[in-house]
Amino acid sequence: MSNENIVWHDHHVTKEERAAIKTQKPCILWFTGLSGSGKSTVANAVESRLLALKKHTYLLDGDNIRMGLNRGLTFSDEDRVENIRRIGEVSKLFVDAGTIVLTAFISPFQKERDAVRALVEKDEFIEIFIDTPIAVCESRDPKGLYEKARKGEIPNFTGISSPYEAPAEAEIHVKTEDQTIAESAEQVIGYLKEKGYINAG
Repeated sequence: MSNENIVWHDHHVTKEERAAIKTQKPCILWFTGLSGSGKSTVANAVESRLLALKKHTYLLDGDNIRMGLNRGLTFSDEDRVENIRRIGEVSKLFVDAGTIVLTAFISPFQKERDAVRALVEKDEFIEIFIDTPIAVCESRDPKGLYEKARKGEIPNFTGISSPYEAPAEAEIHVKTEDQTIAESAEQVIGYLKEKGYINAG
């Protein structure tokens, strides 16, 4: 809801100044993929590599966000859209702080991922498709979610009773079947180095 009494206030310190002292180019690393695809695992591995390179990061994880900021939202299509909208806005603040923010959410709909991309400047949103076949995701399934979804015990489960729209033009396409977690993380780090987001090491 808009309110004409609310106006944007520019800060005295700019995003560029915040990023400069961190010697990095801030961005959103947006990991998307099915439940069990390895989003959080790869994102954690990438953050560890960035930490070793002395980069400033923060990882937003799906379950953690739903225990706080997005507590109360369901898994209906409508609430999933709101979930991603809020995460996008928080990620934008991290980018403004000069930080490399990693997000690990199923984020099944391309329209919502594109909406987050539109929140930040060109090249500040990097879509990373964690491409894992659903059969492999089901074989991992540490929480037993796929089994419950197939029994109809979990409604609107992505890949089973709710669609997943795979990215058509992700900046980074990670095929977890073909490589280890360390290799997947290195693929992301290699992209960041090649494109000038990080320069060290």
